[in-house]
Amino acid sequence: MPALQALASSDQFSVNLIVTQPDRPAGRGREIVEPPVKLAAAALEIPVWQPTTLRSDEALQRLSAIDADLFIVVAYGEFFQRATLALPRYGCLNVHPSLLPRYRGSSPIQAAILNGDSETGTSIIKMVRKLDAGPILAQQRYALTSSETGGSLAVELARISAQMLPSVAADWCFQRIQALPQDEDEASYTRELTKADGGLDWHETATTVERKVRAYSPWPTAWTRIGGRRLVIAECAAEGRNWAMLPGSVVVEQRAVFVACGAGSIRLLTVQPEGKRAMTASDWIRGLRSVENLRFDELSREPESAG
Repeated sequence: MPALQALASSDQFSVNLIVTQPDRPAGRGREIVEPPVKLAAAALEIPVWQPTTLRSDEALQRLSAIDADLFIVVAYGEFFQRATLALPRYGCLNVHPSLLPRYRGSSPIQAAILNGDSETGTSIIKMVRKLDAGPILAQQRYALTSSETGGSLAVELARISAQMLPSVAADWCFQRIQALPQDEDEASYTRELTKADGGLDWHETATTVERKVRAYSPWPTAWTRIGGRRLVIAECAAEGRNWAMLPGSVVVEQRAVFVACGAGSIRLLTVQPEGKRAMTASDWIRGLRSVENLRFDELSREPESAG
């Protein structure tokens, strides 16, 4: 969205077509939902096309007919064929929310938080027929504060990318910028996340658990189970205090709710019980019949839907 709005408002470009994924069911009711970029296109009066794939001959013909100078690709979710990459005069540029070659793939924002990085950033690259491996046109670094969530960091990197994009794209087309190859020896990769990734293992350290809670907010969410029912951990804080209890044991102290981890503990701040609204941890614990010997279930690794 920010990238589209930046390009559409620039006097250097004419955005002639927006290509986005088809409308799909979402949410508990599985109602058909339009992609946000489609709604933005309507407001901007820009034509929208929603193919099921770009790999067909029909798709290639449609894209070729645009006679575009440049394709800008942001989180489209499909690996481009060589023929597609060759269509625009100046190639295809991709916006990626990491400091490439670090964290190629689909979950670089979460990876930066999970690994406790001190900084991340955004990269604009020329696309090639290899995942996020094209030469780099521009990068901008962003210092992390150890308070970001996956959602808040995505918003901030999207804003930074949008500020960079019009000038970088123009400089590329007018040959005022030189693309630098990535160092393959420094490359690392991330994978697509599923709901199962959010399952918390209380044998891990409190620092690891707290990072997972932040990284997986708002999706796929960090969760645990108690009595077989899911409890989403929306917010927590890592504590250095070690309880002489099994990992996953819940301790209530003056209305504060703590969970013992493999090293240290976390304090629960906001949780969401299965089928209920989000609430403070103190409200959740007050609604339980008993808190004696309370312990979260061991993590089960059963397969779950990607959702």
